Parts: sequence; C-alpha cells; structure tokens
Amino acid sequence: MTRQSRTSPAGSERSLHQAYDTALLDLDGVVYAGGHAIAHAVESLAAARAGGMHLAYVTNNALRTPEAVAEHLGELGIPTEAGEVITSAQAVARLIAEQVEPGSKVLVIGGEGLRVALRERGLVPVESADEEGLAAVVQGYGGPGLEWGRFAEAAYAINRGVPWFASNTDLTIPGARGIAPGNGAAVEVVRIATGADPQVAGKPLPPMHRETVLRTGAERPLVVGDRLDTDIEGAFNGDVDSLLVLTGVTDAEQLLRAEPRHRPTYVDRDLRGLLTGQPEVAEREGAWRCGGWSAAHAGTHLELSRVAGEEADPVDGLRALCAAAWSAAGDGAYAHDVEKALAALGL
Repeated sequence: MTRQSRTSPAGSERSLHQAYDTALLDLDGVVYAGGHAIAHAVESLAAARAGGMHLAYVTNNALRTPEAVAEHLGELGIPTEAGEVITSAQAVARLIAEQVEPGSKVLVIGGEGLRVALRERGLVPVESADEEGLAAVVQGYGGPGLEWGRFAEAAYAINRGVPWFASNTDLTIPGARGIAPGNGAAVEVVRIATGADPQVAGKPLPPMHRETVLRTGAERPLVVGDRLDTDIEGAFNGDVDSLLVLTGVTDAEQLLRAEPRHRPTYVDRDLRGLLTGQPEVAEREGAWRCGGWSAAHAGTHLELSRVAGEEADPVDGLRALCAAAWSAAGDGAYAHDVEKALAALGL
C-alpha cells in the first residue's frame, strides 16, 4: 500500500525507535506547549535516544534561533545541540540565497531566528523598505510583540515589486494558554494589502523537507507531529512515514475526516508511541479490527463495538475507526457522522 492510497493506520512489529534511524520531531504540541514539556515527552525521547534513534527537532516557528531552542529543550530536561534543531527560518534563508546575489539586503518581518539564518547564508538583514538595493522581503513568526507597522513595511516593499518570502503559513500556534494566531495569519494581513503571494519554505512544502534531510543525513526518517496540514502533509510530500500524536492541535474527529495527504502512517497518544510497536489494523468481513475494538461504516455513520475478552485501549478504537472512515472515503474526506462512535472512546 502506498502512502497516496492509505486507507488505514499501519502496524509495526518493531518499536518505532528501532524501525527508523531518525525522528524528525515537531516541537509545539509534540515536545512542549508554551514553556512546559508535554507529559511523557522527556522520558520518551531519552529512551529513544538511548535505544539508538537520532533526534532532530523540526519547527515551523522561525522566531528563535537553533541555539535558543536547544537551550530551552535542555531546560526541560532534553539535552540538545543546536545542530539538532532545524527551523523554517533556515529553510527560507536557503531558498532566498538561491535566488539573490551573495550579500544582498533582505527586509526582515519577524524575529531573531530569521536574522541569524540570513546571516548564515551570507545575506544582510535590514529593517526598512527604503533600503537601497533591497533584494527580498522575508516574513516569519515574530511573537505577540511584533508591531503592526512591520506589516506595513513589508507591504511597501512588496508593492514596489520586491520578491516576498515566508518561513511558513501556519494559521495557528499552540501555547500554554491555548491556540493563538500563527505566522500564516500575519501573512494574510500582508497578502490583503498587496495582492501578492509569497514563496513559502516551511512544512509541508519541499524546501523544509530538503533542509531537514541536508542537515540530519537521515536515511530512514520518521516525521513526528501533531498537525495534519503541516507535519503529516509534509511527510506525505517527502514520501516518508509519519506518527501523529494527539497532544496538540489535531483531535480525533479531524483525523477521521482526513483526506489522503493528511493521513499519518501511525497514530498514538503521545511520544511514548516511539518506544513501542504499532498494532495491526485488520479487515474482517467488512469491519476493521484493532486490539479490543471493531469498527465499520454503515451508510452515513461509523459503528464501533468492543471485542469480547480483549483489552480495549481507546487509541486502538481510534485506529479501527480511522480504517473504517478512510476506506469509506477513498480519495476524499469522510464527511459523515463520527461523533457517536468517538463518544464511546472518550477521545
């Protein structure tokens, strides 16, 4: 079964940290939320590393430098080198450097992570649209303190014909207090003022996957994320396997309704899923069985039932429901009733 025709989560007899050489881990919603580590993340990553898996942290958040991200992870109890962090700022800086002359000036709408990444590529970050010889505008997440006038500065330059780049277009970003507007929301502000479209580097697009492979040398990577439209779609575009964890923005209902490019290879509660195999989802007489659950589609809704004598892990039930929903949807998204089936799982 190819990833393009996936109709159920896959199984794995081997623990994922043994089946893959490198975990390409998203950060927000996977490893931490705001300033705090997500439950089980620290010990799971330590065990995966001890078992021989390389860890790389791949984030669309362009605000902080790799050094700052590594320091934050260390404070959470996850020893990390700056070289193990790959950001969309690095990906977009490479994309710009391939299209402008060395030493070119680039207007920065965002944080220090963008400035450091541009300098790494021999480019000169500047603050004004009026800079002589301006070669590009780059926009990345600048945090809640980014001034509104920075969007105007970007618009002035773009409306004069300066090429526009964006680190990523995530509309939201998870934090300790909940979901907040992400860089994609800020990009829309500039798009409205200019009518232009930026070149985008971050997940799920190829420049970010290329940057990650170049920097990690991964041969059997596993993308680990919480977002269908960035992490999982990015793995799909890169033709690599993925693990969706349910600790961030994607909930069970969104997963059941996922279209093919948003369907992960594996599904688990949290990063403990790296340390185990994944149960098989098997079709039997029109129903899909996983662990102690059986799921089927009946007209416009999904049916879920317990299997007598078997342990009923709710995530196994979700895996079975995914198989039922995705097989019914084929190349589309399952658009019918899922709420009753999910209620039985408490997810």
